[in-house]
Amino acid sequence: MKKKQKTEIISFKADESLLEALEAVPNRSEFIRDAVSTALDCVCPLCHGTGLLSPSQRGHWEEFTATHAIVKCNECHEEHLVCRAQTDEKAG
Repeated sequence: MKKKQKTEIISFKADESLLEALEAVPNRSEFIRDAVSTALDCVCPLCHGTGLLSPSQRGHWEEFTATHAIVKCNECHEEHLVCRAQTDEKAG
C-alpha cells in the first residue's frame, strides 16, 4: 500500500500585480508548486541561492578556477564551467 505524502499549506505575500497575474492561471496551486520546484532545481549548489559565498567557499572557488574557466557556449550562448585540463588535451 502506498503511503500518502504529507502536505502542508504555505502562504506568502504578493503585490497587486502578481495577484492579478495569478488570477488568470486556472490552477494556481499547481502553477505555484511547479514554479517553486523549477526554481529550486536551478539554485546554485555553492551559495544555495543567496548569491554570496562565505570566505571559505570563496577560497575553494578560487582554487577551483585555477584549473577551470567560465566559458560562453557558442550554441546556446549561456555561460558554463569548462575544465582547462580537458581543453588543453583537445588542443594538444
